[in-house]
Amino acid sequence: MQPDISIQQVSKIYEGGFHALKNINLDIQKGEIFALLGPNGAGKTTLISMICGIVNISEGRVLAAGHDVIKDYRGARKAIGLVPQELSTDSFEKVWNTVSFSRGLFGKPPNPAHIEKVLKDLSLWDKRNNRIMSLSGGMKRRVMIAKALSHEPQILFLDEPTAGVDVELRKDMWAMVRKLRDNGVTIILTTHYIEEAEEMADRIGVIRDGEIILVEDKERLMAKLGNKELRLHLQHPLASVPESLRDEPLELSVNGYELVYTFDAQREQAGVARLLRHLGEQGIDFRDIQTRESSLEDIFVDLVNENKS
Repeated sequence: MQPDISIQQVSKIYEGGFHALKNINLDIQKGEIFALLGPNGAGKTTLISMICGIVNISEGRVLAAGHDVIKDYRGARKAIGLVPQELSTDSFEKVWNTVSFSRGLFGKPPNPAHIEKVLKDLSLWDKRNNRIMSLSGGMKRRVMIAKALSHEPQILFLDEPTAGVDVELRKDMWAMVRKLRDNGVTIILTTHYIEEAEEMADRIGVIRDGEIILVEDKERLMAKLGNKELRLHLQHPLASVPESLRDEPLELSVNGYELVYTFDAQREQAGVARLLRHLGEQGIDFRDIQTRESSLEDIFVDLVNENKS
C-alpha cells in the first residue's frame, strides 16, 4: 500500500549554511496516528512546513497522498489539513463563517451539513454565531482544527494542537482525533505533552538536531526501551545493601527503609524471582511492594540526551 506521506532524503539548508533538517527518510501509512517528538529547535515544525508547502525543500522529495508537494502543490495541499501552533484567524469573523470560508479556499463546494458536523464534533456548535474574539484560547484552538477539517482532508497535521487547552478539552480532542483515525484520516501530531503521544499514537518518531533518530511502533518501543522499577518497603531498615546483592541493580533509600530494584521489563520474571529469593535467604522482610513502568517521557528524555555531554 502506498504511504499517505513519503519523505525521501529531505534536507533543509538555510542561508548561512544552517542545516535545519538532514537527510530525512520517513513513510507514514494511511489511517495511522504518528507522533513526532523532539526538543525545541529539533526541526519538527520545519518538517511539517515543508510537507505542507510552506517552507521550500532544499534537497529531496516529498509525496502527500501520492502528489509531489513541489510539482503538484495544489493536489498535495488539497489532501492536507494543517493546525499550526500559532492562533491566527480573523478575530472579528464569526465561527461558522470562518470555517465555511476555509472550505471554499480549497475549491470545495458549500456543504453546511459537513461544517455542522465538524463544529458539533469539536463542541463548537453553540459558538457558531460568536465572533472569534469572544472565545477562550481553548475554543480558538478548536476553531483552528475546524478550519483544517473543513475541506475533508485525507491527512491532518496537528502542530502542538492542545497548547493552552485545559485537561478536559484536551481529552475531548483526543477522542475526536481517534474518531478521525477510525474514519481513515492519517494524523501527524507534534506535542510537548508526552502523555498525549503515549495515549494516542500508533507510532513514534523522535527527531534531534534535524535528524530522525528513531521510528518505532509505540508499544514495541516501550517494550524494548522501557524499564520497570520494583520498590520494596522494608519491615526494618538496612544500613547498606547486603554484600550478596551488590551485583543487583539495587538502590537503598537514605533512611534504609526502601530498596529500589530497576530491571528490564522483558526479563521481569527471572530478575524479580531471583531478587525475592535472595531477600528471603538474607532474612530481609518487606511490608509492601510497588511497581512502576517507564513512561514514554522517560524513554524520550533518555533518547534526546543520548551521547550528549
